[in-house]
Amino acid sequence: MSFIMEKKLPTPKEIKELYPMSAEVAKCKEEKDKELQDAISGRSDRFIVIIGPCSADNEEAVCDYISRLVRVQEAVMEKVIIVPRVYTNKPRTTGEGYKGMFHQPDPEKAPNLLAGLVAIRHLHMRVLEQFRLPVADEMLYSENYRYLSDILSYVAVGARSVEDQQHRLVSSGIEVPVGMKNPTSGDFSVMLNSVVAAQHGHNFLYRGWDATTSGNPYAHVILRGGVNQYGRTLPNYHYEDLMRLWEMYQERKLANPACIIDANHSNSGKRYKEQIRIVKEVLHSRAHSREIRRLVKGVMIESYLEEGRQDIGCGNHVYGRSITDPCLGWEDSERLLYEIAERC
Repeated sequence: MSFIMEKKLPTPKEIKELYPMSAEVAKCKEEKDKELQDAISGRSDRFIVIIGPCSADNEEAVCDYISRLVRVQEAVMEKVIIVPRVYTNKPRTTGEGYKGMFHQPDPEKAPNLLAGLVAIRHLHMRVLEQFRLPVADEMLYSENYRYLSDILSYVAVGARSVEDQQHRLVSSGIEVPVGMKNPTSGDFSVMLNSVVAAQHGHNFLYRGWDATTSGNPYAHVILRGGVNQYGRTLPNYHYEDLMRLWEMYQERKLANPACIIDANHSNSGKRYKEQIRIVKEVLHSRAHSREIRRLVKGVMIESYLEEGRQDIGCGNHVYGRSITDPCLGWEDSERLLYEIAERC
């Protein structure tokens, strides 16, 4: 019935000093930031595809996967911006289960937060340095964002965090695009209220500091579907949903109206193969409506080397298969990426 303070962890400044980013890589990151800002704002019509494992559980498998994304990016670079999902913190509905590389750098071993901090910074830096692609992660813990603030080009706020005041305020001080997911209820108003908060400046307590922010004009929404009171999934990627969202955006007069469609989670009912059909429907809606084309800036896809999922500690662990939500395999993902480029 109490807190046990195990050990004092290094501050974000100390971690950054121990594992600094070179000037060359920092310049690359700045260029990738601008590409995404331009896509969200409409200054560029390149389509964003945020794609990768549900959880980044193994550095070598994740980098193997991203090396394949690089080859596709080179072929579709005029139409598509590929952003690897390098998600190192995982929300758990009941608080149980694998919480990501930050907690357990080795999923088969006990949690080790210090080793996790080092592991996630190393992985994110490696992706940026080696593959020169913009990096995305979820801001599960708002106080931890600054451990990776110099690396990330895209930040997602999850369905269980989007109503949290601290997440909204911290998002207002982030300089790269931040995607606010709709809550698990599916309520669009809650999601848009988060964007309003993130686009305005605030003064608040952050990591022991009196902090002031200027607002983030690149804060936008992510539609991931919802769940009703009976536990049934409620998809929200259909044409009618997108038109309703467009109208609600217009009422609020927010900067840079933008939406990313999460093709998995409650939109697919976690039927991972449905992501292919969902993405195609979204592209069809964009082709049919000028308003939806202006609104929908990209999609989010859960994908890994091998399709499906597996349990931690299973006897025959498959390299490159998700240990959290089921994902598309590489072959399906590659075909889908090329189709997205063709239809954009």
